[in-house]
Amino acid sequence: MRVVIAGGHGQIALRLERLLAARGDQAVGIIRKVEQAADLRDSSAEPVVLDLETAEPAAVAEVLEGADAAVFAAGAGPGSGSARKDTVDRGAAALFAEAAQRAGVRRHVQVSGMGLDRADDPGMDEVFSAYLKAKAAAEDDLRARDLDWTILRPGRLTDEPGTGQVHLADSVDYGTISRDDVAAVLVALLDEPRTVHHTLELVEGHTPIDEALKRI
Repeated sequence: MRVVIAGGHGQIALRLERLLAARGDQAVGIIRKVEQAADLRDSSAEPVVLDLETAEPAAVAEVLEGADAAVFAAGAGPGSGSARKDTVDRGAAALFAEAAQRAGVRRHVQVSGMGLDRADDPGMDEVFSAYLKAKAAAEDDLRARDLDWTILRPGRLTDEPGTGQVHLADSVDYGTISRDDVAAVLVALLDEPRTVHHTLELVEGHTPIDEALKRI
């Protein structure tokens, strides 16, 4: 399986690339900076330098040509302002999905977040509100497309070692989840057609990942 990953140098993406390589798949990571390429090669992934904030859909579609699946795992990241929350968390996600359609890559998994309906809560930080709104808009955009999409909403991310035990469902109580386990769930989602057209929330739990997917 050839999997193209937007945000290929992210902490989840690097873990995902290693997992894909370990089972014999080909991971291709889209990155913004050439100096990030070595980390991808260390993860047995092919780096492609392309800025999803400024690229044309045709250029992104060229990277996706021949892929079996696409994973959007990009984000503006800590320290970025409201404007980049929109251009990356919404705009780049929409561009990547459009490019997947152009390239004929139907399987599409998008990493989102929990609690998107809190954007207008009183006292909400302005930048975090912009992030939540951008993620919600990206979800809406993807749902409207003719793709075999799945949206994954992890809880608060940690760097604790993965346990392989999760709580995965249409709706779960807010909690934490290790980046290791998010990456493992992403791999499993790529293989599981019953999750197509589902928006799934993910936190740590007591159910093995394969079993959790069978319950969807």
